[in-house]
Amino acid sequence: QVQLRESGGGLVQAGGSLRLSCAVSKITFSTYAMGWFRQAPGKEREFVARISWNGALTSYADSVKGRFTISRDNAKNTVYLQMNSLKPEDTAVYYCAAANAVALVTTTRSNYWGQGTQVTVSS
Repeated sequence: QVQLRESGGGLVQAGGSLRLSCAVSKITFSTYAMGWFRQAPGKEREFVARISWNGALTSYADSVKGRFTISRDNAKNTVYLQMNSLKPEDTAVYYCAAANAVALVTTTRSNYWGQGTQVTVSS
C-alpha cells in the first residue's frame, strides 16, 4: 500500500531550524505533486507549501513565506520542508500529502497522506 512517512520533527527553540522529510513508496513519486500541511491543537489542518512533480512550481502559505522552503528529490522519492526562523506559532503536527496535480494539493483533494511528525517550537 502507499506509504508516506514523515521524519525530522522535534523540539526547537524559537529562531531555530528544522528539516522535515517525507519518504514515499508504492506510487510513481515523480508523477505526483507534493505538499506539506500542519495542524495545531484545536485548529483545522492548514496548507503550508506545495511543489509540482518536477519541482518547477512551488507555493507557500503567507505565514511561512520567506522562512520555509519545499523541495524534492525524485531519485530518492522524498520531499523536504526546510523550516528556518521558527516561531512558537509554527508548533503543530506536520503532514505530507501527494496529489495528481499541484492545484489539487489541498486539504480535501490530496490523494495520499502521511501520519505526521510533531514540531514544537519553544519561546
